[in-house]
Amino acid sequence: MTAGAAIFDVDGTLTDTNHLHVVAWWEAFRQAGHTVPMPDIHRAVGLGSGDLIERLLGTDRDPGQDSAISSAHQVLYGTYVDRLPAFEGAGDLLRTLAGRGWRVVLATSASGPELTALRRAVDADEAIHDTASSDDVDEGKPAPEPVQLALELAGAGAERAVFVGDTVWDMEAASRAGVRSVALLSGGIPRADLEAAGADAVFRDVAELLARLDDSPFGSLPRRVLLTNPPPHRDGRG
Repeated sequence: MTAGAAIFDVDGTLTDTNHLHVVAWWEAFRQAGHTVPMPDIHRAVGLGSGDLIERLLGTDRDPGQDSAISSAHQVLYGTYVDRLPAFEGAGDLLRTLAGRGWRVVLATSASGPELTALRRAVDADEAIHDTASSDDVDEGKPAPEPVQLALELAGAGAERAVFVGDTVWDMEAASRAGVRSVALLSGGIPRADLEAAGADAVFRDVAELLARLDDSPFGSLPRRVLLTNPPPHRDGRG
């Protein structure tokens, strides 16, 4: 019997970082001469940098600015990197799922030092089987590729997986990959938007999901679904 894959977005799902991204992007755009409303930026958080810039500035923008804007965002966001906060219960949720036999894989647009800092904030590396970061895929969410890679890393089929995220991009990526999805309201996106994007269940945050785990899509699969021959950890940290 194959293992179940518990796939998690990070920003806004496990860590309280969406609004830090909003401020950093707003200032990066301002430095490049663009005034972009913060609510618009908030709705775009969760996209990869290139897709986010194109969505907010349009296809008729000067693409020569993209790299500078993205770099400015990284520098500005980096000022918070040593104190990024995890949501209460994030690490406990991952450890509980791992203890039940789920293979926990992070599927995130973060990478490099940012991803390292986020994992440090969550403080549950022993429960994380692997990570599918933006460096590992050609197309980020809402394309299904990050979720599909996470399934491959977990050695699980889509029918034995649950994806947890906080944005419409997360829900759309899960739907396109044929994976059930749990949406969390902790990222600030309205319930109606998440449900319209395909969420199978909605919870307030990781703490509520942990408290009601057996009532969630995680509760509909057997608790012990361990692999006989599990695939090796790709990053050596899971």
